[in-house]
Amino acid sequence: MDRNLNSHINTLVMDYLVSEGYPSAAQNFALEANVQPRVDIESIEERVAIRNAIYCGDIQTAIERINELNPQILDRDSALHFALLRLQLIELIRNCTITPDSDITPALTFATTHLAPRAPTSPEFLQDLEQTMALLIFPPDNLAPPLAALLDTKLRKDVAKRVNEAILQSNGERTRSKLLELVRTRAWAEQKARDAKKDIPDRIDIGLDPETDGRDPEGDSVMYGNGEAGSTVT
Repeated sequence: MDRNLNSHINTLVMDYLVSEGYPSAAQNFALEANVQPRVDIESIEERVAIRNAIYCGDIQTAIERINELNPQILDRDSALHFALLRLQLIELIRNCTITPDSDITPALTFATTHLAPRAPTSPEFLQDLEQTMALLIFPPDNLAPPLAALLDTKLRKDVAKRVNEAILQSNGERTRSKLLELVRTRAWAEQKARDAKKDIPDRIDIGLDPETDGRDPEGDSVMYGNGEAGSTVT
């Protein structure tokens, strides 16, 4: 593979590891491919700690860490701040409704103190709060799909992704990696072609080395448009 292309691909991979928050992988890849991260590893680890706190449902810790990192992030983004507080309320409700006789006072107090004052500032905030409070009315094992989705851990991941992008933006960094954007754009173009009934192969390699038909010289798979990944480019 051309050395310049090889270097460009390694830079894209490093950009992905930094943006998406993989400090250990970024360090290992930097040594393997002789590519330096565009930011220090410590800053990546800070984002990872916040992300992990959200994944675990420890929203209070996440908010505190965000404010320690840059208090203006939540001050300037009321929608993100409300999303975090709403997620914190959901976690309180999750704990309050484990048993039928659980005390819901902590959830009610939190909603009244932290979300109710913000809800009137936006119709979306008000709707989200009303929907969340409905979790206290219906049994958790018999929720309508929109309410059940609030208790799905996918919501934690969605909020964590927004937080990660907000931190990157506050640091003047790209909110999404170039590699991810390229793969998504390529997948979109391929799907458009299939929808238009164009005559294209059932499976198309990503085109890094067309002479090997989607395989590297060692026989390991490269990344395809459908997101399957293989060996590291070195």
